[in-house]
Amino acid sequence: MLQMNVSQQLKEPIGATRNHDVDDIVDIIGADRQVEGKVMLTRTDRGILVRGTLYTELELTCSRCLSLCSCPLTLRIAEEYFPTTDIMTGAPTLITEESGYFTIDEHHILDLTEAIRQYATLAAPMKPLCRENCAGLCPTCGHNQNLGECNCPPSDTDSRWAALRKLSVTGSNDL
Repeated sequence: MLQMNVSQQLKEPIGATRNHDVDDIVDIIGADRQVEGKVMLTRTDRGILVRGTLYTELELTCSRCLSLCSCPLTLRIAEEYFPTTDIMTGAPTLITEESGYFTIDEHHILDLTEAIRQYATLAAPMKPLCRENCAGLCPTCGHNQNLGECNCPPSDTDSRWAALRKLSVTGSNDL
């Protein structure tokens, strides 16, 4: 449940808490993903503080071998939501014009969807790997080296390293 009616909680004293289970689908990075976990809603002097731990899994492209890989994410949410309508009078509330606030709509519905999407987008690795020791692609033929060696001859190394290579081969016994 990503949308919660918090009208009763907004009438409660500061510090009142409610726990909710989250088990729903969210569009994250262009694909629908299952999100599960628990959140605690706490009444504050200005709105509702949402804290919780959620789990999801993204399907990403490995940055070395370009194969699809699964990337589990743990999202630790901590956001305050502000009501757009006064619970007692129904009048619009004054919310500063700064962007970045999460709001509770005029029907007193708190929607976690955008916060989850933002947290997951930020938690996704910039250079995902299918595994820690991914061998990547052959720079000559493009073969996925995780599937085995290709038939390309070994690449010529930079001649500027020749003297150092000679030291590593002949000089290892001299130490």
